[in-house]
Amino acid sequence: MTLVFTLMLEMLLFLSDRSWSPVVTQPDDHITVSEGARLELKCNYSSSVSPYLFWYVQFPDQGVQFLLKYVSGDNLVSGIKGFEAEFRKSEKSFHLRKIPAHWKDSAKSFCALSDTVPGAEGGAEPNLLDTVAQSLLY
Repeated sequence: MTLVFTLMLEMLLFLSDRSWSPVVTQPDDHITVSEGARLELKCNYSSSVSPYLFWYVQFPDQGVQFLLKYVSGDNLVSGIKGFEAEFRKSEKSFHLRKIPAHWKDSAKSFCALSDTVPGAEGGAEPNLLDTVAQSLLY
């Protein structure tokens, strides 16, 4: 059985008034992996400051869900449903992975960044999640 993951090529930025423009890219439109295989979804960014990075997911027939975030500290971040992401400052990447992947993991996935995260300690920033959800309504 193969699994299909759709990567939304959305640039979700929440910035103060700045002259620089950070960019988030997800190089793949979608990927297909076999049941039980390693899943890796790539997220690269360009920013002149250390950003806060997020992964969101939308499973079929469900709303957008917060998976995980990197604010500081340990570079390996664990999220819900066995997903994890690794922040690599030198590569400017925050790739999401799951080992092993299951058919129920098929979803649309979103990588996002922000230079500020008010109330970051308590889970997903509500305004960020709202903006991700609204971007799906096109």
